Amino acid sequence: MSRPVVLTIAGLDPSGGAGIVADIKTIYALGCFPAAAITSITYQNTTGVFGAEHQTAETLRAQVEPVIRDLDVVAAKTGMLPTAEIVAEVARLFSEEPLQPPVVDPVMVSTSGHDLIGDEAFQILKTRLLPVARIVTPNIPEAERLVGFAIETEADMRRAAETIRSLGARAVLVKGGHRAIEQQAIDLLLDERGNFVEFREDYIDVGEIHGSGCTLSAAIAAGLGKGMTLEDAVRTAKTYITEQIRALRSAPRVGHGARPL
Repeated sequence: MSRPVVLTIAGLDPSGGAGIVADIKTIYALGCFPAAAITSITYQNTTGVFGAEHQTAETLRAQVEPVIRDLDVVAAKTGMLPTAEIVAEVARLFSEEPLQPPVVDPVMVSTSGHDLIGDEAFQILKTRLLPVARIVTPNIPEAERLVGFAIETEADMRRAAETIRSLGARAVLVKGGHRAIEQQAIDLLLDERGNFVEFREDYIDVGEIHGSGCTLSAAIAAGLGKGMTLEDAVRTAKTYITEQIRALRSAPRVGHGARPL
C-alpha cells in the first residue's frame, strides 16, 4: 500500500535535531510519505541558534503549490513561522488551497532560548492561523504567551486550553513536559467537542531535549494522515515520543548541547 502524504511547513535545522529534518524522520518512521516546505534556513546546532535566513511569502508558496498539484496531501503540520509575511501566507495557503486543516506547533523559542517568531508574526498566528488549525500543540511556555497568564497547575492547563480554543482552533493539546506536576508529565487535550482527555506519564529527566515539540506534532499529523481520530493520533504520537525519550537514557551522545531525538 502507498504511504499517505503528510506535508510539513517549518524551518531547517542543519544539525538535524529539530525542525523540518525531525519532522521528515518522524513522518517516515510512522508510515507516511513526507513532503516539505522550508520557512527559514537557520544556523544552529545542539548548543544554540546563531542566525537565520528567512524565506519570503513568494518562495514559500512556490515550494508548496507544485507539491499539492502533484501529490495527494492528506495531512499537514506547521512549525517555525518566523515572520509576519510567512505566517500570513501559511494562513492563506490553508484557507485557499485544497489542504486539510494543519497541526499547528506554535514554535516561539528554541531550546537554547533564541526567539524564533516576531511580535507581529505572533499576533497573526493568533488571529489568522489558529482559526484554520485542526489542533494547536503549545508547550507550557508557549501556552502562557498565547493566553497571558501563568500555568502552574492542571487547572491552569485546562483554563489555558479553553482560552486557546476560543481563538478559533478546533482542538488544543497543552504539553506539560516542560514542567513536571507532581512528578508527572501531563499533556491535556481539549478536543473538537470540548471534551478533555488527559495523557499522564512519569516525568523522564534526561536533560534538555532538542526537537521534542517538532517530533510530537509531526507524529500527530502522521496519525491523522493514516485516518486516525484526533484522540488516537495524539495517543499514538505520545507513545512514540515517550519511547524516543526513554531511549535517550542509553543512547550515545550526539553533539554537546541539548539531546536531539
